[in-house]
Amino acid sequence: MRRLTWRIALLACALIVGAAMAWGPACARGASLVIRAAQIQGFLLSAAKAEAQPYTVEAPTTVATRHGAIRARLYRPGIRIRRTVLLVPGVHAMGIDEPRLTGLSGELAASGLAVLTMELPDLMKYQFTPRSVDEIEDGISWLARRHDLTPDGRIGVMGISFAGGLSLVAAGRPTVKDKIVFVLSFGGHGSLPRTLKYLCTGIEPRRFDDPADAPPHVRPPHDYGVAVILASLADRVVPTEQVAPLREGVVTYLTASQIDMVDKPKAATIFEAAKRQAAALPEPAAHLMQLVNARDVKTLGAALLPTVEGTEFPPSLSPEQSAPPGAPVYLLHGTDDTVIPSVETVLLAHHLEGKTRVKYLLSGLITHAEVDRAGAAADVVKLVSFWTELLAE
Repeated sequence: MRRLTWRIALLACALIVGAAMAWGPACARGASLVIRAAQIQGFLLSAAKAEAQPYTVEAPTTVATRHGAIRARLYRPGIRIRRTVLLVPGVHAMGIDEPRLTGLSGELAASGLAVLTMELPDLMKYQFTPRSVDEIEDGISWLARRHDLTPDGRIGVMGISFAGGLSLVAAGRPTVKDKIVFVLSFGGHGSLPRTLKYLCTGIEPRRFDDPADAPPHVRPPHDYGVAVILASLADRVVPTEQVAPLREGVVTYLTASQIDMVDKPKAATIFEAAKRQAAALPEPAAHLMQLVNARDVKTLGAALLPTVEGTEFPPSLSPEQSAPPGAPVYLLHGTDDTVIPSVETVLLAHHLEGKTRVKYLLSGLITHAEVDRAGAAADVVKLVSFWTELLAE
C-alpha cells in the first residue's frame, strides 16, 4: 500500500485523527497500526506515529520447550503493555530475523502489545512436523508464566503463514486453552494436505457454498510454495543418498527468493549457485532441481502430486482436523494469495462456526502475509475494523 488515491487518503486521515473521539482509542490504535504497517508517507504517517508508543527490542533470549531451547526476542512497549502476544513466523530460514516479521513486531509493540517472537526450527528448515505445534504450545505456557508481562496469565497468539494454522492447533490443546485471549492466523491454512495439493495443481479447493456444477477456480501458485514442498518431501521422492544434496539446492533457491525482495544483485548470485548445485546432482534429483530453478511450477507440481496425495500427514498439522481453540479466532488473508489460497480461510471459518467466536477478513490490501497494496476505501475501513476489534481483546 504505497500510494492511495486522494479519497482513500482523506478517509484514512479521518480514521486516524477522528477515531479517538468518534469510536474510542481502540479504533485509533487500529487505524494507526494499518497506516504505519503500510508505510503511507506524508502527514498520514506522521499522524499515525503520534498515536504510536515508543518501544524497545531486547536481546535474543531462549524459550524452554520439550524439544529444547528455542531462540526468541521480546518487543516491549515503553509506556503501557495492553496485552502480551506470542508471534511465530512461517516457513522462512531467517526465523525471527526475517525483516517483515521484525517490522510487524515493532508496529504491534508501538500499538501497546508486548510481542515475543519465537522461532520454529523445523519451519526454518522447510519441514512440516508436529514438533512445531508442540513448541508453540510450550511457548504459550512459558510466556503465560511471565507475570511481569502477563499479570492475568493470559496471552494472545499470532501465527504467520503456515505457522498460523499450526498456532490454531496448539491453541486448542487442553494445557493452554485457558491461557489464551485470542488467536490470529495471518495467511494461514485450514488443511495442510488441501493446501499442498493446490500448490501442486493450481486448482483452488471448492468453497462449501459452491454449486456442484461450478467450474474449478484456477489460480497459478507461487513457485516458492511448490519448492517448499520438494524440500519437505525430498526423502519421499529421491533415493536416500540424494536427499541431503537436493534439499541443500532447494534451500539455496529459496534463500535467493527471499533475498530477491530486498537485494536483487545478491539474489542473482545465489540463484546462480542453485543452478551449479543442480548441475552437480545425479538423477532424478538433478531434474527436480532444474524444474525449481526454471520456476516450472506446473511440471514440478505434477511430479510431486502423487507423493502429496500418497502421504498421510498428521492431523496435528491441520486446524480442521484438530480441537478448536476456546478463545476467539481471527483469520486474516490476502484475497489473491498464491502461496496459501484465501479460500483456506473461508473454509476454516466455516469449519469453526459454532465452535468458537470467529472473525475473518479477505483483503485486497494484502499479498501473502504483508500489507503492501493500494486499495479501495472500503478495504481500508474493513482492515482497520479488523485490527480494532483484535486490539480490543
